[in-house]
Amino acid sequence: MSTNVQYGFHVDTSKCTGCKTCQIACKDRSDLPVGVNWRRVYEYGGGIWSEAADGTVSQNVFAYYTSLGCNHCSEPVCTKACPTGAMHKRREDGLVMVDATVCIGCESCARACPYDAPQIDRAKGVMTKCDGCVDRIKAGRLPSCVESCPMRALDFGPMEELKAKYPGAQAPNFAPMPSGDVTTPNLLITPNRLSRPSGSSEGEVLNSAEV
Repeated sequence: MSTNVQYGFHVDTSKCTGCKTCQIACKDRSDLPVGVNWRRVYEYGGGIWSEAADGTVSQNVFAYYTSLGCNHCSEPVCTKACPTGAMHKRREDGLVMVDATVCIGCESCARACPYDAPQIDRAKGVMTKCDGCVDRIKAGRLPSCVESCPMRALDFGPMEELKAKYPGAQAPNFAPMPSGDVTTPNLLITPNRLSRPSGSSEGEVLNSAEV
């Protein structure tokens, strides 16, 4: 689906400290219920400490953080899985949105999305997700997650502008994210020096209870 302009996010994982301010700001802005988090901060790490026969100790321990929300994909599988058309991609800005008036809360979109972006509001019986803070964008402001980040590790804007602004950024093919080949996510990552590729078995999500 072609769009007039495609908005997306940039995440600098070399700056992210895992403070979760972006996650809290998102939750507060949208007044999300307990258990629903449109933006989540993943801690990925691994490695071991080992002691040699001579008593010397070595290690290859690593950890880094990745702030992740909806990537407003160019080929969103959530929209293809939705039986009612509630999940849709807007032509004017490429944002993937939920029309709550026709959503039946079947969670097909959530099962399809590799990023766990759509989440159900059980009290209302409808799916919810990051909307790119479209109201703030209309007012000339950045999304709440971006404005709140104390390390300025997040940015948002037209993808062509982000690519020009962050020439060292790459496609989001880093663990713990899946490969971006399936959905073509509109997300750029400036990698942490410790980053592992998607599908790596060197580490694991260390805060799985939070995300």
